[in-house]
Amino acid sequence: MNLTARRPYLLLTAAVIVLDQITKRLVATSVELHDSREIVSGLVSLTHVRNRGAAFGFLSNAEFPHQAILFSLLSLVALGAIAVYSFRLPAAQRWAQLALALIMGGAVGNLIDRIAYGFVIDFVDVYWRGHHWPAFNVADSCISIGVAMLILDLLRSPAERPAAAEEPGAAPTVPSGE
Repeated sequence: MNLTARRPYLLLTAAVIVLDQITKRLVATSVELHDSREIVSGLVSLTHVRNRGAAFGFLSNAEFPHQAILFSLLSLVALGAIAVYSFRLPAAQRWAQLALALIMGGAVGNLIDRIAYGFVIDFVDVYWRGHHWPAFNVADSCISIGVAMLILDLLRSPAERPAAAEEPGAAPTVPSGE
């Protein structure tokens, strides 16, 4: 495993975590819980909310025992799987590695909140007339962008992806005969 080749992805993951935590702290200290400040009239507000559920408020109103612990454990399992996948994937596959770095940074950012508070601080409220998208944060945005990037990567033909042999020290790929 070549950590030097993966340094940019690790730095991106760290940057997402730092940006996410800074923005959440700014909101938590400058906007009262459930207060809202309009950013773009009729479209976006900064609204301080607490999400006890999963992504975009899913199961936020559910009240089952040890909910924060359950979501934290699920996050840890997902983070472990993503980390294993990322380190098995050649560093030369930049698009997929960038996507995974965004996802991991976002997942860690939200996990920090769950462990520290038992909920995630959300604050971006996007709406149109009476229709509101569930509030989200920087971590959620990075996770969504990363997932979209992975989907686009999966839709690319294998010929458009860098080969594993492009990474120094990686095992050469063997043609499948197709």
